[in-house]
This record gives sequence, C-alpha cells and structure tokens, in this order.
Amino acid sequence: MTHLCNPKADNDLKACSQLAKSLSRLSQPTVLTVLATSDEPLHGYAIVQRAAESPMFGGAKPDPTGIYRLLKQMEDDGLVTSQWETPKAGPAKRAFTLTEVGRTELRRWIDSLACYTTTINELRDQASCALGIETPPIPECSAH
Repeated sequence: MTHLCNPKADNDLKACSQLAKSLSRLSQPTVLTVLATSDEPLHGYAIVQRAAESPMFGGAKPDPTGIYRLLKQMEDDGLVTSQWETPKAGPAKRAFTLTEVGRTELRRWIDSLACYTTTINELRDQASCALGIETPPIPECSAH
C-alpha cells in the first residue's frame, strides 16, 4: 500500500531533505528542536546536553562528534548559522542559531514524522495480521 508519505521519485525524496540519512536516531529534527526552543544561540556542548534529554536519546548522551558534524552540514545547508564567541577567559566557542530555513525544515520534519508514524503503524498491523493476533496497544518491552 502506498500513500503520500512514500516518495514516488528522486525529486520527491530531495524534498524530504536527507530524512533517511538520519532516521536511525533522528538527530537532525532533535537538534532543530533544541535550537528552536532556545531564546539565545547555543554552543555545541549545550546542544549535545539538551539533545540527550530529548525522547530520541532518552537520557543517553549523543555522540558529540556526530552532532558537531551534523551542525556543520546543517550550516552548509543554511539551516543554522554560527558565530565564534571569544570570552576573556577560556577557549573560543562556536554558538549556533536556527535560521528561517531551519524553521521551515523543522516544520517539514513534523509532517514527515507523522508519515513515519503512519507507515510504522501500517507495518505493525500487517505483521500482527500475519501472526494472526490483534495489534498490541503497547509493546511487550514496555509492559514489563
């Protein structure tokens, strides 16, 4: 079964802005959300700390190298901007701010995540049907 959540062509996939590349941990929407909730620019370390508190990481600290790499790519894509802060004491730090393009991207993620939810629920229903059982309302791993 196909529906509008499934891209039909490469151009449709490009509109999803690399969603599949970060689907495993959904790092990009997590970082975009962290930046969208901040009233001020955030240093990479603060982004890593706040990302750890998100549902996608559940308290586990994400790989800082991966987050910094993602921030660099997001800056190259125009989703964030950064500037160096040079305090009188301590090392210089790069602070990141979400751009309007980044806000638009986060809005697209909201829709894409809804599509993922629909697709995953359809797969759960098909798998349950294949086993001849009702789709469990909660996963067994959550029931214990």
